[in-house]
Amino acid sequence: MSSQAVCLTLIVPDALHSEVLDYLSEQTDLVTGFTASEAAGHGARVRLRSAAERVKGHADEVVVRIVLPEEDLERLLERLRSAFAGTQLVYWVVPVTAFGIIQ
Repeated sequence: MSSQAVCLTLIVPDALHSEVLDYLSEQTDLVTGFTASEAAGHGARVRLRSAAERVKGHADEVVVRIVLPEEDLERLLERLRSAFAGTQLVYWVVPVTAFGIIQ
């Protein structure tokens, strides 16, 4: 029986991005790959951590997207909660209706 695929999106402060990406790379039993891209965080809940961010008016962040089986999602979230407790990582999950490789 195959599980529904989901996409976990993480919003990672720039100061944590190397640590989070390294951590995800180590979770080979749950994470077969991911995509990371730079982003500019805006909004009332976004913390501007440096003088440069305050001048720019946005937080430097990294968006990480991971497609994985829904059955593995909670285990990965539990690991992230344990490893990055207190960091205020933002995440959301959406269903993936199709996923593949065009060859």
